[in-house]
Amino acid sequence: MNPEVTDWRREFAEEARSERPDVVSLCLLLGAVADPALGQRGIDAAHIELDRLAGLLPYGLTGARPWALATAELLGATCGFHGSPPDYQRLESSLLHEVLRRRRGLPILLSVVWIEVARRAGAPVYGVALPGHFVVGFGPPRDRVLADPFDGGRLLTGVDTELLVAGATGAPLDESMLSPAAPLDVILRILNNIRAWAAARPERSDVALWAVELSLLLPSHPARLRFERAQLLVQRGDFLAGAAELDRYADVVEPVEPTTAESVRRRARAARAMLN
Repeated sequence: MNPEVTDWRREFAEEARSERPDVVSLCLLLGAVADPALGQRGIDAAHIELDRLAGLLPYGLTGARPWALATAELLGATCGFHGSPPDYQRLESSLLHEVLRRRRGLPILLSVVWIEVARRAGAPVYGVALPGHFVVGFGPPRDRVLADPFDGGRLLTGVDTELLVAGATGAPLDESMLSPAAPLDVILRILNNIRAWAAARPERSDVALWAVELSLLLPSHPARLRFERAQLLVQRGDFLAGAAELDRYADVVEPVEPTTAESVRRRARAARAMLN
């Protein structure tokens, strides 16, 4: 493995386990793992661009709606940040440095840009992880204004929000869905998007592997990711490492699912047999 990539992973793990994880730093470290050419210079340039954009917002705004409108005018109308269905087919749409360059991306990455630019300018802003569609919130619950960066910053009415949730889940909107998204939940959701992108492209098992491995560096993650990593290692021909990971996963699930554990151990034995 490239030593520099290893360093980025270590820094990602340290940031994820810090007292106050920073979403932008984690996104850019993720980007450095995905694109080693990014380097520290590219990471610094992304921060500089976010600062530059924040400096273009009007000074002294008060209230959720003025902040939402000003951010929409700058990032959506003037700078052209938005998304479209084809963006779901591009890995770059999940990498913050590429979203800043292309001004295109998935809802959650566009929302990260909005949140960070507005936050640096002093706005009361946060992410809202609606099922199936990430948006941005401004202001406290009683005065909350939601905006959709994927749609260029369109302000959402209550009906708009209900329709987004119903379209994704078939269920009604629950107030808990409007709570500010925690930084590590945002990162895990981004990594889940990358894993889904790679799962549809078996030839990109390299992307699936690093996305799983970064997910495993988060303080809290689904145990089944270990099984997914093991399968990817075996798929990529690293049979011993894959078998060892399968055994570790079997140890985790055995107390509650002994039958599943034995099935996983059979897979581990089969992986080792591939070397004979």
